[in-house]
Amino acid sequence: MLTLHKQQTNRMEEKQIQGILRRYYQYLRLEKSFSDNTVDAYSRDLAKFIDFLRVEQVDPMEVKLENFQHFAAMLVDIGIHPTSLYRILMGVRSFYRFLLMTRELDNDPTELLELPQKPQHLPDVLSVEEVDMIEDAIDLSQAEGQRNKAIIETLFSCGLRVSELCSLQMSDLYLNEGFIKVTGKGSKQRLVPISAKAIHELELYFYDRNLIDIKPGFEDYVFVSKIRKKNLSRIMVFHLVKELVEKAGIKKDVSPHTFRHSFATSLLEGGASLRAIQAMLGHESLSTTEIYMHIDTSHLREEVLTHHPRYSKHGQQ
Repeated sequence: MLTLHKQQTNRMEEKQIQGILRRYYQYLRLEKSFSDNTVDAYSRDLAKFIDFLRVEQVDPMEVKLENFQHFAAMLVDIGIHPTSLYRILMGVRSFYRFLLMTRELDNDPTELLELPQKPQHLPDVLSVEEVDMIEDAIDLSQAEGQRNKAIIETLFSCGLRVSELCSLQMSDLYLNEGFIKVTGKGSKQRLVPISAKAIHELELYFYDRNLIDIKPGFEDYVFVSKIRKKNLSRIMVFHLVKELVEKAGIKKDVSPHTFRHSFATSLLEGGASLRAIQAMLGHESLSTTEIYMHIDTSHLREEVLTHHPRYSKHGQQ
């Protein structure tokens, strides 16, 4: 009986929140004269915060400053650029100021929330078009050209750390299922969806890889050097990325980690949940030790298929 009463109470609270949100979005459209696109952006950002509170088991009407700080820390942790972080926190602050104005709350819990300064330089994230420019700068007539294209595509499509890319094994690839197994920090393993384009580039690279007489003990590594006949080092990948970015004429400070940031930012801007992004990046939640207790791999794949531009662009189903 107690459980049933709690479920009924939760439904009432959810209905109340949805009603407040509708009034808030109406306020943005009618009184603030925001465009539909701007209101949609506010809606997506606010939904991320409310989803975060739901996992933390915090009532949106009873939040404290520390909840906002934890939320901001999570965004920073997954590599969200200060520009996006600033916009998201400004949107959340706008909602709570609306609640204060309409007397839903007696005080503004965001009053002491410190916002990141707006950066004056170009964000260190890459668009899909810029990733294409980098790949187009690769000379595929060279022996390791296709390998390099597969590296760039895997970094962007999977959001890997450079160390994870270098240690990726052939036995970690489940390409028919659309996943790769990644070993991250602390030897923790996770399954990450991989796009059809990345799979295609890898399969083309395997033709060249099969011609390399790989040294004993290194046969299972995915990305190997034709000259050294062993797996690539982190430094080699750093040099490769710098060289290709320069050839592509991109005037940004790009490293392998930039692709990871771009992966996370693309998913966030596309509307993916924070929990899904955390799971794919290999981060632990602030409130739980096991991401996969909250989100399964099939849902992870759906999140990427829906929200990452590389997947939708190439029509993966």
